[in-house]
Amino acid sequence: MPKKIESQMDKHAIYQHQGLGGTSGLGLRCGLVLVDFVNGFVDFDQLGGPHIEQAAKHTQGLLAWFRQRQLPIVHTRVVFEEDGSNHNVFALRVKPLQKLTEHAQASQIVDLLSPKAGEWVIRKQSASAFFQTGLADWLRLRGVDTAVIVGCTTSGCVRATVVDAMQHNFKTLVISDCVGDRALEPHDANLFDMQQKYADVMTRDSFIDQLDRR
Repeated sequence: MPKKIESQMDKHAIYQHQGLGGTSGLGLRCGLVLVDFVNGFVDFDQLGGPHIEQAAKHTQGLLAWFRQRQLPIVHTRVVFEEDGSNHNVFALRVKPLQKLTEHAQASQIVDLLSPKAGEWVIRKQSASAFFQTGLADWLRLRGVDTAVIVGCTTSGCVRATVVDAMQHNFKTLVISDCVGDRALEPHDANLFDMQQKYADVMTRDSFIDQLDRR
């Protein structure tokens, strides 16, 4: 496309022109994946920010909705060994991750989203909740065909989880007001990009209303 024409089109028009921005819709059974809602990623003085804290608070209602309907729920934590024996390139590049050990306060799931019995807590060392964790098989065993993703950060572990969910052939949904990042620019940019290629994006209340009506 000539640069003059491209400059006159907004991003939505460009993606639509190329046939992107489709939808996979909702399947028959949803599973909720809460990505890394731990103290260290919510706390602005560690690895988080106010935007993430707001997303965690907004997720409370969604988590309660899944629990009420007894749908599968998964939480993830980033956990490395205290002696550094399982440090990987991710931990070498982002050194504060090395502090997220099993008993560290920063690695604990925030109290307001504390797991209950029957909810699986995955300990991971990479960005995606699916990478070398067995999550895909766990969800399929419970009849899940739609992965509902919330957590942090939007541009990091959430995005990686979303891409892998789609690559495992799950219909994938991101709850836009239940994910957060350290700044709004990467948050907004990644929500837009995921919507165009990898997942459906909607608000918590829109999702709940759609499922309740169905």
